[in-house]
Amino acid sequence: MALQIEQVSGLKVPDSFIGVITNAVIEGSDSVGGAKAVTLNFKDPDYSPEAGGFHPVEVRLEKQTTSWQLVYITDFSYQGRHTPELIKEIDVCFSIKQVYHFLAGWLNAREGKELLALFISNFVEYYNTGCYQVTVTTE
Repeated sequence: MALQIEQVSGLKVPDSFIGVITNAVIEGSDSVGGAKAVTLNFKDPDYSPEAGGFHPVEVRLEKQTTSWQLVYITDFSYQGRHTPELIKEIDVCFSIKQVYHFLAGWLNAREGKELLALFISNFVEYYNTGCYQVTVTTE
């Protein structure tokens, strides 16, 4: 099944990331044929506040007329000392073409693109190690 993902101008992701998403959907779902949205959850089963590991990542796609469009990419991490909570560390919002980091807030366009490029590069490398269990949910 070919999954055509439309890039968002001003906040493009590399083909390597599109490949990861496409492969994850193909491997993790019987079909997205009638779906209007797809949410992918990438989880390292060993990630914990004590041991660390690879941050969970969530990616959402929504069906457009002839293709799929990225809605968001969110990277979660445990934060806090006594009772760590899983929070959004990086949030890429394609509809408003902005990137958020929990320590800096919404980044300007240049900083956002730089953080997105670094994050995507790392995520693809981590994915290629096989560290993530992937869950695909359709709506």
